[in-house]
Amino acid sequence: MKKKISLLGSTGSIGVNVLRIVREFPEHFEIVGLAAARNLMELSKQMTEFRPKCVSVIDEHHAENLKKLVAPHFHDIIVYGNSGNEQVGALAEADFTVSAIVGAAGLLPTLAAIEAGKDIGLANKETLVMAGKIVMDAVRRRGIRLFPIDSEHSAIFQALEGGRRQDVDKIILTASGGPFREKTVAELQNVTPAQALEHPNWSMGRKISIDSSTLMNKGLEVIEARWLFDISGEDIEVVVHPQSIVHSLVEFQDGSVLAQLGIPDMRIPIAYALSYPQRLPLRLNRLGLTQCGNLAFEEPDYRRFPALRLSFDALQQGGVLPAVLNAANEEAVEAFLDNRLSFQQIAETVAQTMETVRSGDENSLDDILEADREARSVARRLIERLQ
Repeated sequence: MKKKISLLGSTGSIGVNVLRIVREFPEHFEIVGLAAARNLMELSKQMTEFRPKCVSVIDEHHAENLKKLVAPHFHDIIVYGNSGNEQVGALAEADFTVSAIVGAAGLLPTLAAIEAGKDIGLANKETLVMAGKIVMDAVRRRGIRLFPIDSEHSAIFQALEGGRRQDVDKIILTASGGPFREKTVAELQNVTPAQALEHPNWSMGRKISIDSSTLMNKGLEVIEARWLFDISGEDIEVVVHPQSIVHSLVEFQDGSVLAQLGIPDMRIPIAYALSYPQRLPLRLNRLGLTQCGNLAFEEPDYRRFPALRLSFDALQQGGVLPAVLNAANEEAVEAFLDNRLSFQQIAETVAQTMETVRSGDENSLDDILEADREARSVARRLIERLQ
């Protein structure tokens, strides 16, 4: 029987790769729902090819424009806004929802999918960064499975299958170090958005590429791992691994370390999440160990990349602070891409916002959403002063 998939974030990097897997294995998968933001040309092509039951876009204006691009029989299935994304996520025809919307916008549709009893393929780390306790409580209450799609968390998920959870000593997340791994503090003052978007190993969207260059992406992954694998932040370590061959590791209490290796291609973790416990015969280049050369591992430099330390701080202090960290970072990254902030001012904006917005209960979704709104307001005021 085919697995019926609702795909949140269908025109982004992850979404496009999900559709490549579906296209390659039509006997295994069927697309029943699509949600995107503004890329209407790409979305209209996806609708024609995959013929979904429901499609969502960012707002009513884009919904009307999408109707002009597609055949009339599609018009009645087009919805929009947050409620539209939630409708696609919780679609009755779906039995699996891939959450790949970028940023905080992915939280509510992912929760809607969980409450509707859908198994989740999670590529939206912000869902667990903002509301990890609420989300994982809902996962347990509804009895669904949450499969990680991030390459690092997929690697941990796979390594954990080689041992008992209660025997885990620590989790080790690898980071490529991004495009500025070897730059000095002085050199980082003058980097441009174009330079930050040039990731040395991975092909990713704009926002995650900037997060990778600041190491904020790794910090968000630390918080995600804490909730996904029910492990203390003190037992999560980050190492810089420039080759992006070892995707992450698990160390057990007897000293054994299990790692997952592979070429840097997101189709591998995506396919594993979609097909678990099976593995699909992907037509990809294989990892040639003799061609890998030396594999290097380094300590992260918190002085040059303070965003990683801010993430550990937010996790340790808890409450709504991870949501504040995420919201401020989203605003600062957008400002950097618009040339309204310097590279180093991204972390500066996040740090000052975290000092300002602190109150709220991590068990209250309303408190988390209010902290997100307040943090964005504070960050925008800071950005106006800094630019």
